[in-house]
Amino acid sequence: MGEISERLQELGFTLPQVAAPAGAYIPALISGNLVFTAGQLPFVGGALPETGKVGEGTGLVSPTDAKGFAQIAALNALAAVENVLGSLDRVTRVVKVTGFVASDPSFTGQPGVINGASEFLGEVFGERGVHARSAVGVAVLPLDSPVEVELIVEFA
Repeated sequence: MGEISERLQELGFTLPQVAAPAGAYIPALISGNLVFTAGQLPFVGGALPETGKVGEGTGLVSPTDAKGFAQIAALNALAAVENVLGSLDRVTRVVKVTGFVASDPSFTGQPGVINGASEFLGEVFGERGVHARSAVGVAVLPLDSPVEVELIVEFA
């Protein structure tokens, strides 16, 4: 077992199966020394744990729950990275995280939601997990997911 797999296990996580694409694309691809993932939803056992818009109020996904879903989406993205690299120990740097939050029109806390992915990657990779990032509010995401996360990682 590699260093990153052991670290994930210490944190209480195991990599899931790579989610099947919902369209005409692949979950991750290599270009040069970078891996680009497709946007990953927070699937758990093949299903979304919750759907809808993120915000404060009745009938909305709470920002706290959405932050947890961003962490799950990042874990799913790592599964896609491992699938093309063979081992997450090859990752030398998480370069960029792009996070999308299906947001109620009054919600402006997208950065806090996507911190779920960013903080998780820092816990997993340490200094190698420090990255540039975008946190974007959108009207709707595929399958009515509250969040979607994509990664760009560098490897050796």
